[in-house]
Amino acid sequence: MSVYVGNLSYEVTQEDLTRAFTEYGTVKRIQLPTDRETGRLRGFAFVEMDTEVEETAAIEALDGAEWMGRDLKVNKAKPREERGSSGGGSWGNKGGASKRY
Repeated sequence: MSVYVGNLSYEVTQEDLTRAFTEYGTVKRIQLPTDRETGRLRGFAFVEMDTEVEETAAIEALDGAEWMGRDLKVNKAKPREERGSSGGGSWGNKGGASKRY
């Protein structure tokens, strides 16, 4: 399990997050997702800690805290949902010119 950290500054680094979360336990891994097209940070991260007790301590201490000029949103990360088709199963006439009858 990991911790979701939202509303991050776009200047945050893995080292910044490691320093902040190490206060509450051992940081095993940090993921800082970037935009595929621009390479810019997306403003959130996932932090994996050694134990659930450490994760809970970090969440309780940091959720809503002001850090690097932003109010953090920190909670248990939800499992990633499978991305299926967007329904319908056919290309249809989405976004195109309408048919005239």
